[in-house]
Amino acid sequence: MKENFDEQIEKEAVFGILPVTKNKRQYGFLDRKEVYDTTPFDTKRTPPKQNLFFMPFIWAACWALTRSGKLKIHKENMKGLKPPYLVLGTHHAFMDFYVTPLALFPHRANYVSELEGFEAYGEWLYRQAGCLGTRKFINDINLVKNIQRVMKRKGILVLYPEARYANVGTSSELPTSVGKLVKLLGVPLVTINMKGNYLQSPIWNLTKRKGVKLDATLTQVLTPEEVKNASVEEINALVKQYLSYDEYEYQAKNNIKITYPERAKGLEMPLYQCPVCGVEFAMKGEGASLSCGSCKTVWEMDELGRLVSKDGNTDFSHIPNWYEWERSQVIKQIEEDKYVLNCKVRIEALPNAKNFIPCGEGTLVHKKEGFYLTFKDYGDEEEKAMFFSSRSLFSIHTEYDYRSKYGQCVTLSTDTSTYFIYPLEAGFNPTKIQFATEHFYKITNKKEGL
Repeated sequence: MKENFDEQIEKEAVFGILPVTKNKRQYGFLDRKEVYDTTPFDTKRTPPKQNLFFMPFIWAACWALTRSGKLKIHKENMKGLKPPYLVLGTHHAFMDFYVTPLALFPHRANYVSELEGFEAYGEWLYRQAGCLGTRKFINDINLVKNIQRVMKRKGILVLYPEARYANVGTSSELPTSVGKLVKLLGVPLVTINMKGNYLQSPIWNLTKRKGVKLDATLTQVLTPEEVKNASVEEINALVKQYLSYDEYEYQAKNNIKITYPERAKGLEMPLYQCPVCGVEFAMKGEGASLSCGSCKTVWEMDELGRLVSKDGNTDFSHIPNWYEWERSQVIKQIEEDKYVLNCKVRIEALPNAKNFIPCGEGTLVHKKEGFYLTFKDYGDEEEKAMFFSSRSLFSIHTEYDYRSKYGQCVTLSTDTSTYFIYPLEAGFNPTKIQFATEHFYKITNKKEGL
């Protein structure tokens, strides 16, 4: 997997202009550092516009990197629209960052990005590419102020509100704060709904698939006057409508055949529970097959992305149906007070855009009220327990093999640091943790009348 990650870094140099050799070395060096930079990331710093000198290279690189997918861009109600405006986009894969600049051509834009991107590619370069740094799933008032600054100078701000790549190629639930942001800014609301990006490189197996057609639709959903007259609830409903997608439905409708021999490898990460025997964490994706190690049921993933069991059962041939069934099982466990997560974990902290800091081992406990992370933070002499309330976590960031380092991962953030959490024992699955987090958020806020 390390070789695959190095190859991915070379292919996915940010906007095609990353000095990749430096960064490939950087990962190995960071793991061996004994002295770490703990300087906090400056979230108040005004984001620069995209470097005008870089723009021809950015557009050329994006064009080259989307050619294999024969990208088609459609624009609806965009005639005559000029900045400032807000763009909300679907979030499938890294390919999103190549498609969006082409859809916005010839305009420059600013992009909201998590700090791990800044760390990976260098803060100076990321800022020149117009990125605003933030942490996922926290209330970041400085980010809101910076977005307002972008609007005041008549810029374009691109935000991917799902805040993580699609697990199985379907849209995630969006935070209600999206509608509040749109109302606050009072500028035109534009959406970009991309298709094919997930199919080309799903998060559970990043190897690029050939023959996937890429498509994107850029739509002005609301004018400033319409934003003014719409309620937050109405705006959120529109955003949900325009950012809805199902990649496997798109694949079937367009007869996109994926012949990659190992197309089911890694699929056990999102599809972790067997729908036949109900056993969790016994699934295994190998080649084009997904099988259960407990009941031995086998599904074959055909070239159109459908799962067909050898006994002819088609109840879960559509991958998103299996995924949503798992969600229902987690909700059932919670309702029956059977949901349990108490796991030994490895922790790394990311306080800034410069380095990850190893924090050793700890314990992650997840309950209705929230997460309890017990460990010795960097610079601390004593172990402590950090609490992350369910009331404020509408979801959680998930990874299936983050940077090919320690495998599965979730992250939890404070205002000053992001903690990357990896399992050291069985019972930890990011998808299941995500389902539980989202349900706990709903029932906690419903109980409190929010």
